[in-house]
Amino acid sequence: MAAFDTTQQVQLGATKLGLVAWALSAVSSIATWNASRVTRKQLAALTDRELDDIGLTRADVDAMGAN
Repeated sequence: MAAFDTTQQVQLGATKLGLVAWALSAVSSIATWNASRVTRKQLAALTDRELDDIGLTRADVDAMGAN
């Protein structure tokens, strides 16, 4: 009688699932970073008066890039 070891298949499935989760996390991180970059770029393009109108200073915008 032949014996089948399914432990290896479960481990491969878990590895694949881990890779998918890692890839999704990486894509999510890149999308979040890009959205922040676009926001900082748009805020940096505003004048000091416009920033003051929305309650921000140039230093606030610069600090966003440091995070």
